[in-house]
Amino acid sequence: MGIIEILFACLLGVITGALTGLIPGIHVNTVGAFIFAASGQILGFLPEEVLAVFLLSLSVTHALLEFIPSTLLGVPDEATALSVLPGHRMVLEGRAGEAIRAATVGGVGGILLTIILLPFLLLALPPLYGFIRPHIWLILILVSGYMMLKLSRNFETLLWAVILFLFSGAMGWIIFQAPISPGLGLMTLFTGFFGLSTMVYSFSSGSYLPEQEIEPFTEFDGGTARSVLAGGLASVLLGFLPGFGPAQGGMIACSLTGSGGEDSPGDFITALSCLNTSDALFSLLTLYIIGNPRSGIAVYISQIMQDIDAGHIFLFISASLLAVSLAAVISIRAADYLCANLSGINYGKISLVVMLFMTASVFVFAVMEGASIPFIALALIASTSFGLIPHCTGTSKSHLMGVLVIPAVAVYMGI
Repeated sequence: MGIIEILFACLLGVITGALTGLIPGIHVNTVGAFIFAASGQILGFLPEEVLAVFLLSLSVTHALLEFIPSTLLGVPDEATALSVLPGHRMVLEGRAGEAIRAATVGGVGGILLTIILLPFLLLALPPLYGFIRPHIWLILILVSGYMMLKLSRNFETLLWAVILFLFSGAMGWIIFQAPISPGLGLMTLFTGFFGLSTMVYSFSSGSYLPEQEIEPFTEFDGGTARSVLAGGLASVLLGFLPGFGPAQGGMIACSLTGSGGEDSPGDFITALSCLNTSDALFSLLTLYIIGNPRSGIAVYISQIMQDIDAGHIFLFISASLLAVSLAAVISIRAADYLCANLSGINYGKISLVVMLFMTASVFVFAVMEGASIPFIALALIASTSFGLIPHCTGTSKSHLMGVLVIPAVAVYMGI
């Protein structure tokens, strides 16, 4: 294994992650699945460490750059779903550049904070995980209940929150029982819940993207520091809570900072981006610390590399630092270009094109997998309908977390 091979793998991972992050509707796990499927041939002429570095660099870069389409076009996946409304509000105020710079600061800060906390995590996580593991199902229920109460403004929104939580969880349970891969199932649900529903709502308004200001820099103040710290700590919590992804972790992070995205949308986006990129690295580190990979990419790497030691951890940390540094430059350059060239474009037309692309992506993968097209169509329509409810009722979209939480609770309770 040579340094040139490692650097090339990291650079190629950054380029691939930039493409997947900037193109709406493509999930990093989808690309990871293709690479893993071809890993038998690839490992015939490349060391396993090189392939692992490629996948990690891809994951880190994607985690940072996916905030650009979620901010400018409102096309998130689970990890950036919560940034849509604060991000849209900043876009309508001509502050898209500021929003993406806030996400960039959070992304870089997330990787740095994870590395700084690593010595403490190595000592504290194994005994702590062993202690709480039997009670994880109860923790999931309590945290879910707290979030619904915290985010509901009155009894009516609380009622809608409970309905959305239970019905989205039921849909998630059905999807996981269906004879399709979890990746295709989650892609279908998240496309409807967080992607198509937002685009349909935006399309109906017929609005235009206003002229965007070009931000020369982003001020790093106390609010930014708190957001980075909260995002990093929330990422640690995700290592213990199956069924909770970055979307739910983002709400925990914002609870820690006291921000819900209303008064400080920039800090909200910073916290979520920090969590997103931190999770890309931390989900792999948990494989070494507690033997529990916490993301699709980490699972693929665990299958490629059977034995991960301290030397590999140092390699992964170095690769993630290089990847997030390059991704930050790409993020700011891409944001400035898009902000300068998208102003005045009919948002409805963009929404229509992106909706068609997202829908086609779901059905292309469904055909490739041989899944039932009527079932996928029904799941996509149902999830889109549920995703429209929060827009119409003023309920937070984080209440759709039941799609992951309820199946996880059922598994831990032996149902």
